[in-house]
Amino acid sequence: MKLAKSLLLGSPAILIAFGGAQAADLPVKAKAVEYVRICSLYGAGFYYIPGTDTCIKLGGYLRAEVALNSGGHYNGQFSSVNGSHNGLTNYYTTRSRADLNIDTRTATEYGVVRTYFDAVFTWTSGSYTGVGNGSTVYSGSPAVFNAAGPNLAGGVGNPSDGGISGGSLGVYYAFIQFAGFTMGKTVSQFDAPWAQYPGNNFDGLVGGGGTTTGVNQFTYTFDFGQGVSASLSAQDPAAYGQTNVWNATGTTASGIIGGAYGSNNIGGSRSPDLIGAVRVDQAWGLFQVSVAAHDNVVGYYGANETTGSPGDKWGYAVQGALSIKNIPTGAGDVLNIQGVYTNGASRYNFQSLANTSYSMFSGAGRVGTDGGL
Repeated sequence: MKLAKSLLLGSPAILIAFGGAQAADLPVKAKAVEYVRICSLYGAGFYYIPGTDTCIKLGGYLRAEVALNSGGHYNGQFSSVNGSHNGLTNYYTTRSRADLNIDTRTATEYGVVRTYFDAVFTWTSGSYTGVGNGSTVYSGSPAVFNAAGPNLAGGVGNPSDGGISGGSLGVYYAFIQFAGFTMGKTVSQFDAPWAQYPGNNFDGLVGGGGTTTGVNQFTYTFDFGQGVSASLSAQDPAAYGQTNVWNATGTTASGIIGGAYGSNNIGGSRSPDLIGAVRVDQAWGLFQVSVAAHDNVVGYYGANETTGSPGDKWGYAVQGALSIKNIPTGAGDVLNIQGVYTNGASRYNFQSLANTSYSMFSGAGRVGTDGGL
């Protein structure tokens, strides 16, 4: 009897032991390692950089294009051989481009730190320019073509216009944003928030500002809520904020024909341009008023400081911009209107990529030519 009780009491323990052994023998699928995690805090396309709390988004595009009746890439036939419409005028320009942009966001105890970078790699076909002795120079490479053939040692190249096997690099934006501050190269606070040319294919339209290229700046933006904001900015005028300051002693007849009314005599930078803007973003559209103050600094009358120079003179620009969404012409249609008045700061009326000098001709300019000067 004692033996039977022992067997009965021991059975559950044996069964449990057997069950445990069977479970241990079954294969177990390991959990997949998540090397890259989706970051949903800042919208679609962001991922966590492995091992960090920083989210990153990569973007860009590739484009190949042909522009007909153009004066180089993204421009009209306004001056030089393109405005002359003669034997040296190009009928078309070709371009290939790749764009890369990198957007990062990092949450800190003091707010989100954002960095943004946008650059383009471009190859553009060049053009031929007469040098006045019966020969021409191809602006895209160090080659001169004349009756004797190419002289690879004699030309002056222009690699930024698509040198042979060269191409060019352009930096549109490179900035940091933190706690209302914006530091680096981004859209001017003066500009209206829309592109200044239709179809991203023509830079020749005048008008105040645009979103194509940025300008170096230090900006603070006040966000009042309900879509109302105001910005104060100091931006570098050297790259895009200057226009020609003519020294009339350098005036020549050929210069006037080409749109140069003397020697360009801009002095060194003394002050950044000072920008103020108030903006209202609502469901119906946008309204913005912006002002700019620009310090005009002129160089010397002659070769050096002994010849003297005029004093600095401040200029200004005022802009109003209105955007109305969902107009009756169709779903998604938008009406954009802007007006700019400048006095001594005319570059703000000729957005950063537009020409400020024009010269166009037609008909025979001299005996023996096929039209133009």
